[in-house]
Amino acid sequence: MRSGGVASAPATTSRPFPFALLVVYATALLHGLALVSFPALSAVLTRAYGLTDAQYGASFLPQVACAVLGAVLGGGLARSLGLHRLLALSLLAAAGSQALLALVGLVPASWLFACVLSAAAALGLGFGLSGAPINSYPRLFFPRWAHTAVVAAHSMVGLGLAAGPLLAAQLVAAGHWPAYPILLAGLALGLVAAAISSPLQSGEALVSVGAQGLRERPAARPAFWLFVVILAVYAVAEGTFSSWVVIFLRDARGLSETTANWALSAFWGALVFGRLAISALVARVSPAKLWVTLPLLMIAAFLLVPATSGPASGIALFAFAGLACSGFLPLSITLASHRFPHDVAWVSSMMVAALMLGVGIGSFAVGMLHETLSFDDLYRWSALYPVIVLLLAAAALRSERRRGRA
Repeated sequence: MRSGGVASAPATTSRPFPFALLVVYATALLHGLALVSFPALSAVLTRAYGLTDAQYGASFLPQVACAVLGAVLGGGLARSLGLHRLLALSLLAAAGSQALLALVGLVPASWLFACVLSAAAALGLGFGLSGAPINSYPRLFFPRWAHTAVVAAHSMVGLGLAAGPLLAAQLVAAGHWPAYPILLAGLALGLVAAAISSPLQSGEALVSVGAQGLRERPAARPAFWLFVVILAVYAVAEGTFSSWVVIFLRDARGLSETTANWALSAFWGALVFGRLAISALVARVSPAKLWVTLPLLMIAAFLLVPATSGPASGIALFAFAGLACSGFLPLSITLASHRFPHDVAWVSSMMVAALMLGVGIGSFAVGMLHETLSFDDLYRWSALYPVIVLLLAAAALRSERRRGRA
């Protein structure tokens, strides 16, 4: 497989256990469904329970902080606890977050914002802890198809992000919105039992390799931090798109809540479709070429979104935005993992930390800036994010080519 000048990972062999694979990919799906719970229920939180736009944007801050904390801790916990126990911990945190979210309708009004912040914090912690196992197991089970396997895992996250708003919209329309987080909490607890009982312990071979590689200290390499910055800036763009779709279309364009949720699902659905397409393309096209193409599409998406004038254009333009974002995250993680092949679990965790940091900054910044700028202006100015990403990605690839020649 071509990798655009990026060194290949060492061959790690392990027989993929069907049940273990099912647990890993189902966990990725569950985390996607959980991550979209706040945007999918944003109208409930702001209209029915009185959160302001600034408070809703602020709810992403503890999510980001705890996601970064979980991701940073995840690399070390993977070595001390094992990937399968770390996967179970991430699911427990996700279950706790959804249980707290379901309680929003029951707590006193004075506790409501604190309950939302606690749910967001637990959600971020769970996703941060999931970074090492979700990005490490696919590479372990399919070492010859690492790019495809990791992209497929992220496609499952995207599938959850796409399906969540549709399910939530149906439950909100029926007056039973708490059923969404309650269902996810139950599924997460079921997966905890599956993670502990499945043969995922085979993943400890990868952790051992990672522990050895940590002596090489990728954190001391400028190339590693360049990847971190690239993914963080990209994530600001993704958060600007994804976290405010419903409120933008409902408040700025006057579209129905159902249409707005369809647009959110279109964003994540196109993202899944794009990841699946890229998982097939990487067998024939250099991942590096795909990697630098996507920011160009993001620039176009930011400039086009303000042209939204009705339901059809809103859904279509956010679908295009999802396609533009689709493969950038998994390609970034696999390229960084190839650059530091003995530190896959730790590098993956840190990349997830960068992702959540960027998504949180993007989500929070829109909430604050919207007090002085219109959504249209915010989206147009946000085209600067993928411009920066493109420049940094080009610099990273030039550095890799120089390293390859040396």
